[in-house]
Amino acid sequence: MNATANAATAAGQRADGATPAAPSTAAVTAPHVRPGRTSATLPDSLAAERFETEGRAGPLSFYVAGQGRPLLLIHSINAAGSAYEVRPIFQKERENYRVYAVDLPGFGFSDRSDRDYNVRLYVDAIHDMLDVIAADTGSEEPVDALALSLSSEFLARAANERPQRFRSLAFVTPTGFESGASKRHGLPGSSREVPFLYSTLTFPLWSKSLYKGLTSRPSIRFFLKKTFGDKEIDESMLEYDYLTTHQPGARHAPYAFVSGKLFSGDIRAVYERLAMPVLLAHGTRGDFSDFTEADWARARKNWTVKPFKTGALIPFQAPEPFFAAYEAFLAESRDKAEPKAA
Repeated sequence: MNATANAATAAGQRADGATPAAPSTAAVTAPHVRPGRTSATLPDSLAAERFETEGRAGPLSFYVAGQGRPLLLIHSINAAGSAYEVRPIFQKERENYRVYAVDLPGFGFSDRSDRDYNVRLYVDAIHDMLDVIAADTGSEEPVDALALSLSSEFLARAANERPQRFRSLAFVTPTGFESGASKRHGLPGSSREVPFLYSTLTFPLWSKSLYKGLTSRPSIRFFLKKTFGDKEIDESMLEYDYLTTHQPGARHAPYAFVSGKLFSGDIRAVYERLAMPVLLAHGTRGDFSDFTEADWARARKNWTVKPFKTGALIPFQAPEPFFAAYEAFLAESRDKAEPKAA
């Protein structure tokens, strides 16, 4: 098998590129939604129906499966980000929820054009998904939402802008809680962009070759080991990461990430304004285990901080403990949101 076939099999597809029918999944009925386009070089990252919409954030691709209350899943931002990162959660929770997993702008099957990738674009992508979910379900009932890493910042900002649309939030290994984070008090809406770094990275003379080096298989393996906090990684993720980073336009969003454009300068204030139930799940090993400034969240009644003896990708590394904690959190959030009958 070639790399495309290997990745397709790992994602639950047939090697010929077709996706098996997903159980308990109905077609999305929202307006401005169409079936997702296919690619000869990139298989779907999840074994589910995939659709596309277009709104504030431009062309946006997403997967849907299951029936029940809506649950939105948002992958992380990095050189090889994709909905594959939420695969264990998607597969598990589709049994009880109608689960939506989005390809963020610049990743997967969403628009990867050379445009301005900034915080606002990613927050708008979440708002677009809220609109899709409302149209698909026929109501604006609050959704449960989960984001990985930096995308937790986008989800938190969207939740502050439309708090009535969220029942609960879960942040898995979120940014903004590391040592020194409390000292950053940027202006509302500001970013942590490093001056001139983006223009340096994107200089035409070396932009493509630099990205090619960053996304070679050895480089991807190196970064995955740091993410997992272990020499053992998910080999199927490595294969999918390689494929998704070698699509047209794949370098544009990651360069915005590396330059700091996508990190919020005011994220502490954004997190502190959240009033709905919040779960913060983080690992205790690897390069993304610094949560020394999460004490303020532990002191908040609406926040639950849960450490796991894993790296950053907790659902891959400790699925049973993670799902036990997450489903208990969802049940408690639901009970608080629904008044008991007299």
